[in-house]
Amino acid sequence: MDDDREQQLGRAQRDILALERRGFPGPGAKERAIREELGLSPVRYYQLLNALLDDTRALAYDPVTVNRLRRVREARRAER
Repeated sequence: MDDDREQQLGRAQRDILALERRGFPGPGAKERAIREELGLSPVRYYQLLNALLDDTRALAYDPVTVNRLRRVREARRAER
Protein backbone atom coordinates (compact mmCIF):
# COMPACT_ATOMS: atom_id res chain seq x y z
CA MET A 1 0.00 0.00 0.00
CA ASP A 2 2.88 2.38 0.65
CA ASP A 3 3.94 1.99 -2.98
CA ASP A 4 0.47 3.04 -4.16
CA ARG A 5 0.53 6.08 -1.93
CA GLU A 6 3.94 7.15 -3.23
CA GLN A 7 2.69 6.82 -6.80
CA GLN A 8 -0.23 9.20 -6.30
CA LEU A 9 -0.28 12.96 -6.46
CA GLY A 10 -0.75 14.98 -3.32
CA ARG A 11 -3.77 17.18 -2.67
CA ALA A 12 -1.92 20.38 -3.64
CA GLN A 13 -0.80 18.87 -6.94
CA ARG A 14 -4.33 17.70 -7.75
CA ASP A 15 -5.66 21.15 -6.86
CA ILE A 16 -3.21 22.80 -9.28
CA LEU A 17 -4.36 20.53 -12.12
CA ALA A 18 -8.01 21.16 -11.22
CA LEU A 19 -7.44 24.92 -11.41
CA GLU A 20 -5.80 24.50 -14.82
CA ARG A 21 -8.89 22.69 -16.13
CA ARG A 22 -11.10 25.68 -15.38
CA GLY A 23 -11.82 28.65 -17.58
CA PHE A 24 -11.43 32.17 -16.27
CA PRO A 25 -13.57 35.14 -17.32
CA GLY A 26 -10.95 37.83 -17.61
CA PRO A 27 -7.50 39.10 -16.82
CA GLY A 28 -6.51 38.71 -13.21
CA ALA A 29 -9.21 36.15 -12.40
CA LYS A 30 -6.84 33.20 -12.52
CA GLU A 31 -4.20 34.95 -10.40
CA ARG A 32 -6.90 35.85 -7.85
CA ALA A 33 -8.04 32.20 -7.73
CA ILE A 34 -4.43 31.04 -7.27
CA ARG A 35 -4.03 33.33 -4.27
CA GLU A 36 -7.45 32.79 -2.69
CA GLU A 37 -7.99 29.08 -3.32
CA LEU A 38 -4.46 27.70 -3.16
CA GLY A 39 -2.77 30.28 -0.96
CA LEU A 40 0.14 30.60 -3.39
CA SER A 41 1.72 33.50 -5.18
CA PRO A 42 1.30 33.23 -8.96
CA VAL A 43 5.08 32.92 -9.38
CA ARG A 44 5.24 29.94 -6.99
CA TYR A 45 2.13 28.43 -8.60
CA TYR A 46 3.71 28.47 -12.06
CA GLN A 47 6.95 27.01 -10.69
CA LEU A 48 5.00 24.11 -9.19
CA LEU A 49 2.89 23.70 -12.32
CA ASN A 50 5.96 23.57 -14.55
CA ALA A 51 7.51 20.83 -12.38
CA LEU A 52 4.19 18.98 -12.38
CA LEU A 53 4.14 18.86 -16.17
CA ASP A 54 7.29 16.72 -16.06
CA ASP A 55 5.86 14.36 -13.41
CA THR A 56 4.68 11.02 -14.79
CA ARG A 57 2.15 10.78 -11.94
CA ALA A 58 0.48 13.98 -13.15
CA LEU A 59 0.32 12.59 -16.68
CA ALA A 60 -1.33 9.41 -15.39
CA TYR A 61 -3.77 11.40 -13.23
CA ASP A 62 -4.89 13.93 -15.86
CA PRO A 63 -3.40 13.19 -19.30
CA VAL A 64 -5.63 15.64 -21.20
CA THR A 65 -4.69 18.65 -19.09
CA VAL A 66 -1.01 17.74 -18.77
CA ASN A 67 -0.59 17.11 -22.49
CA ARG A 68 -2.39 20.36 -23.37
CA LEU A 69 -0.16 22.33 -21.03
CA ARG A 70 2.95 20.58 -22.34
CA ARG A 71 2.01 21.63 -25.88
CA VAL A 72 1.51 25.24 -24.75
CA ARG A 73 4.87 25.19 -22.95
CA GLU A 74 6.67 23.77 -25.99
CA ALA A 75 5.06 26.34 -28.30
CA ARG A 76 6.24 29.16 -26.01
CA ARG A 77 9.75 27.74 -25.89
CA ALA A 78 9.82 27.49 -29.67
CA GLU A 79 8.88 31.19 -29.95
CA ARG A 80 11.96 32.23 -27.97
